[in-house]
Amino acid sequence: MTSAEKFITYQVQNGIASLKLERPPLNVLHIPMLGQLQAALGNLAQDESVRALVLGARGKLFSAGVDIADHTPDKVGEMIPLFDRVCLALAEFPVPTIAAIQGHALGGGCELALCCDMAVIVEGAKIGQPEIQLAAFAPVAALRLPGLVGQRAAADMLFTGRSLSAHEALQYGLVNAVIPADDLTVWVDEKASQIAGMSRAAQILNKRALSLGVGSWKRSLSEIERLYLEDLMNTSDAHEGLAAFGEKRSPDWKHK
Repeated sequence: MTSAEKFITYQVQNGIASLKLERPPLNVLHIPMLGQLQAALGNLAQDESVRALVLGARGKLFSAGVDIADHTPDKVGEMIPLFDRVCLALAEFPVPTIAAIQGHALGGGCELALCCDMAVIVEGAKIGQPEIQLAAFAPVAALRLPGLVGQRAAADMLFTGRSLSAHEALQYGLVNAVIPADDLTVWVDEKASQIAGMSRAAQILNKRALSLGVGSWKRSLSEIERLYLEDLMNTSDAHEGLAAFGEKRSPDWKHK
């Protein structure tokens, strides 16, 4: 890997920005990739020709989440705030956004999808937040999920770490549609074109109005960062979860 390696690509055509995760096959997010994603979102947010944004990925999975190596004590203090800034930039992107989930979206990959205004998932793909299985929690999901699927469903997902099938995700209201993989591009192009055909000025205000309806989570982001970095990372189980994952063994919880 070199500093010149590109993990994010984007292009704008007919008012639609196509932003892609480019670290196949699993699109595991790491600090350099998150930095590029933040920069890309910043550039596209300033482009007044953009009237809709599609977040997609190349590879087997949409994203398997953030690299476990970046959760270690020497890196997590950089990674968590950076990931939160990426999610905030995506959630507050000025025009409507669509997550095109062509494969499993897990952990941080799920959280990216949660920060998009709409989402579509292909048949056979799964989506979920498995962090609790490593004695961790998903900060952005804890803030976004209740407003999307309701408190009970969010609790089920976050407390068990189980992944939802595509059709369960649709039933929960986590995605807008479940479609065959071969139809993904057509569905996304049609929906993005429909959105981009509207007034950009009106859509910007439309999105701001919608965000008022679901409530603000921005104020809670700094507190949940503190909860993760100062409280969670001071538990022995959080470190055991990371070690067990890396060593491919069952964790030995101390419950403290």
